Amino acid sequence: MIRRLTGSGRELDDFLTIVSEDLEELSRQVAEIGEEVRKRGDQALLEFTRRFDGPVLAENQMVVQPWEVEEAYNQVDEAFIETLNVAIDNIEDFHCKQLKPGWMEPDEYGNILGQIHRPLNRVGIYVPGGTAAYPSSVLMNAIPAIVAGVQEIAMVTPPDAAGKVNPYTLVAAAELGLDEIYKVGGAQAVFALAYGTGLIKPVDKITGPGNIYVTLAKKMVYGEVDIDMLAGPSEILIVADETADPAYVAADLMSQAEHDVRARSILITNCPELPDQVEAEIERQLADLSRSEIVREALAKNGAFIVVSTLEEAFTIANRVAPEHLEVMVKEPMSWLGAIRNAGAIFLGPYSPEPVGDYLAGPNHILPTGGTARFYSPVTVDTFMKKSSVIYYSPVGFDRCRGDIIKLAEVEGLTAHANSIKVRRR
Repeated sequence: MIRRLTGSGRELDDFLTIVSEDLEELSRQVAEIGEEVRKRGDQALLEFTRRFDGPVLAENQMVVQPWEVEEAYNQVDEAFIETLNVAIDNIEDFHCKQLKPGWMEPDEYGNILGQIHRPLNRVGIYVPGGTAAYPSSVLMNAIPAIVAGVQEIAMVTPPDAAGKVNPYTLVAAAELGLDEIYKVGGAQAVFALAYGTGLIKPVDKITGPGNIYVTLAKKMVYGEVDIDMLAGPSEILIVADETADPAYVAADLMSQAEHDVRARSILITNCPELPDQVEAEIERQLADLSRSEIVREALAKNGAFIVVSTLEEAFTIANRVAPEHLEVMVKEPMSWLGAIRNAGAIFLGPYSPEPVGDYLAGPNHILPTGGTARFYSPVTVDTFMKKSSVIYYSPVGFDRCRGDIIKLAEVEGLTAHANSIKVRRR
């Protein structure tokens, strides 16, 4: 049974307050993994892979070989490759639109100010794996990096118990031209990318979603390398009115609930009858889902139907939640776009369900979670770029401002700064 809440009150406040897990013990375990990887490099990776994923690999087996990629192509059907390339084209087209040129601007005194944009040199992308296949995560990690112009992309993904990488994941990587792929996952993969081992060279940035161990490891290495974000359990929030189809709403709430028992699915509506209709649809559709037990537990623990008086109130609550995925199933969805301040991705109308964005539309599906859409953005081309300021002052321009610079430096008590200007007296 999914909990029922009204648009105000302590019960709603308690539900919307994200309670962090007790991470002290998990953090200690992850820190120990990091220390081992830093000290012992590849040997630590092999031991952790054996302990957590099952396979006993030799050092030279950690790198995916060309014959393994060829074997993967023999295991997938042509229709998958065709669909994959439709997705690649859409994702590439969307991210190409994000490219921004640098700029240079002279003034009347011959001074030039500007900004240059440069891609990161080497990045590591984390792709979940093991018992599941996530070829879409390969695309969403790698394509914006490729569009940005990153020269080196190292992909890490956990192997299955037989020491294999999922063939769909491998084919996705191969279609993008990725040829540096390591069979290592979990926290140890993040530390390997950050610190480097004998086999894996350190990177400048690590992107990609993972479990709590991966997230904690990313948090620990931030500062030595950059990261994209600290991702938590998946979320969907649907704002719906009386025009929403209960079957669509139910299906979309469950599309995120199947990820994890910690996933959060929320419906906010000004239609009092809709929650009962949606719950009936959930029960009807659950029978056909392979992960129905996970869905049921996630909805019971972290799902909610919130009934409000107005859509204005609904969007106020939605902005407070700042969800990863926000679906707007109301009569005129486009007219409410201006009311949305905080969301990772926004899906407007009944025919824009979340999986459209997950797989094919083109926008990135690596999105901020846990309310961090208040200040974080999805992975984009900018994720893989850095900017440098450019300053050129002419002799005339320098003379005009030297007194002001000296004054500011002396106010701050930085006489060496002031001296740097004074010695250039002409």
